[in-house]
Amino acid sequence: MPIEVDPIRVRELVGAITDAIHRLRELGAMPEAEFLADFRNTESAKYLFIVATEAAIDLCNHIVSRQGGRAPESYADCFTALADLGLIDDDLSLRLRRMARFRNLLVHLYWRVDNSRVYEAIHTSLSDIEGYIRALLDRLPLGSAGAA
Repeated sequence: MPIEVDPIRVRELVGAITDAIHRLRELGAMPEAEFLADFRNTESAKYLFIVATEAAIDLCNHIVSRQGGRAPESYADCFTALADLGLIDDDLSLRLRRMARFRNLLVHLYWRVDNSRVYEAIHTSLSDIEGYIRALLDRLPLGSAGAA
């Protein structure tokens, strides 16, 4: 069964994710001590993680709803629903669920976030988001609209 999505919506979300990842990589290029020494770095990185994750979740919800998949019970569960549809593998789904939980921590319990963990996430989680985008773009019939 062909996947029906709104290519413009997909392009917007992929663009938001890609921009946030690019900026996070810029922040991650500095040494950890320099990153941690300036609140502007840590606060920017937290916000950019929220942006990237929210867009990834929105993309997930868009695809799951268009495919007639089950309604996700949480942000993290959307990635399980996407794996259930066979659009991402279970291992990537697990890593993306962790990312969604990290987003929840940043949004709801921000005072508990260790800034060293944010720096670490820049170096460990961005490739998961990029893998997610690649997996979806390989499976979605977007034509030229999928180019971000």
